[in-house]
Amino acid sequence: MAEQTEKKEFAKQAQKPEQKAREAQQKPVEKRAEKREEPVAKSVTFSGATPARVEEIMGRTGMRGEAVQVRVKILEGRDANKIIRRNCKGPVRIGDMLMLRETEIEARPLSGAGRR
Repeated sequence: MAEQTEKKEFAKQAQKPEQKAREAQQKPVEKRAEKREEPVAKSVTFSGATPARVEEIMGRTGMRGEAVQVRVKILEGRDANKIIRRNCKGPVRIGDMLMLRETEIEARPLSGAGRR
């Protein structure tokens, strides 16, 4: 009888790793399914920007002329109606709106050196 009990216990132990492997395979699938069901709340936050309108295009600047220096009129905020010089990258025309992150720093004026 002792031998039969030992055989049964051995058989149970042999089944346990298989059962554990099955359970391990099933549990991650269940967890993934649970994660998919939960709605994810996403929000987009923007930094405070001040609108400014391009009044005059002064010229190209930068090592390769990739930036354009423009005069812009600030439309809102503490410096409203102030006209400052700014460098901007990309195509720009008179009347375009730029969103400035800060309105206190002004770009250096274009120098005559290097232009022919």
